[in-house]
Amino acid sequence: MGTRKGAFVLTSDARRRDWAVSGPHFGGWEVYHVNGSPADPDRLWASASGGWFGQLIQRSDDGGRTWRQVDHDFTYDGGVGEHLWYDGTPRPWEFKRIWHLEPSRTDPDTVWAGAEDAALFKSTDGGQKWVEMTGLRTHATAPGWAPGAGGLCLHTILLHPTDPARMYAAISAAGAFRSDDAGVTWTPINRGLVSEGIPDPDAEVGHCVHRLAMHPSRPDTLFMQKHWDVMRTDDAGGQWREISGDLPTDFGFPVAVHAHEPETVYVVPITSDHQHWVMDGRLRVYRSRTGGGEWEPLTAGLPQQDCYVNVLRDAMAVDTLDECGVYFGTSGGQVYASADSGDSWRAIVRDLPAVLSVEVQVIP
Repeated sequence: MGTRKGAFVLTSDARRRDWAVSGPHFGGWEVYHVNGSPADPDRLWASASGGWFGQLIQRSDDGGRTWRQVDHDFTYDGGVGEHLWYDGTPRPWEFKRIWHLEPSRTDPDTVWAGAEDAALFKSTDGGQKWVEMTGLRTHATAPGWAPGAGGLCLHTILLHPTDPARMYAAISAAGAFRSDDAGVTWTPINRGLVSEGIPDPDAEVGHCVHRLAMHPSRPDTLFMQKHWDVMRTDDAGGQWREISGDLPTDFGFPVAVHAHEPETVYVVPITSDHQHWVMDGRLRVYRSRTGGGEWEPLTAGLPQQDCYVNVLRDAMAVDTLDECGVYFGTSGGQVYASADSGDSWRAIVRDLPAVLSVEVQVIP
């Protein structure tokens, strides 16, 4: 997991009761994302960012016990150009940090990286060299992209489980995009999204998408947590529909899908777009077993008074064990785990720095 002040690796056996904590790795650095390779359980990637030394990519080949820095020379290609700033004025593209790392499903040396300002990079040699996939940042709509409150960040990358040519990306605040040629060209997939402050209801871009999630058995079905609204598409982004249903608020950051039940979805609603904490001081994960619309609060083991934490977009994950585990980290430094699909929860570690990202991997 990544935190405001370093990375931590938590390990347990299949019972998921007792956890060993390793870290902090890269102490003092903001670690936006740590992610493991599906193709090699010993290969981990970490994105570390600091105001003094800039952006570094770290790689571990032994499950996080040791790390080494790989090349961090991220260079924008295909012309510099401009995007919009918060006040609507033009702003040159500027590389700031890597928000998300998405390893290939089949090749441990191939990894994708989502950047701020919004750009997509790829390495095929274990992180030694990174090449921008310029088709996204130079898209015809890109001059109209503007940053969300957290910056103009490419924060979500989803790889199709069986079609290597198809992938998805999400940018705050531009929207969701799909590529059908392995990242060379991109199509905005925002039809059906409605966002406050966008006067044109048919606008191709400008939507503040917070997170996308996909179940590998149904790769054409995507779930979205937007700035406001929880959304769903069943045709690979051709059309979205709202599934917020009876949620107490539809503002939040993460969305996740159960490992074995593609219609079971998890979100963590928070109070509003300017009050980034859970409602009424009660930490509740909401679960829908119907693909959205009908939601139930999951509270067993979670604090139900005087709790004012947030759960960020990359800070929720599920494992693939028979009884699906669900995990999330908070801005207060707690990491909660459920070994029974959300029915009950316990804190597996407390008092870390604010948690930015959580990923989980079942080791053979």
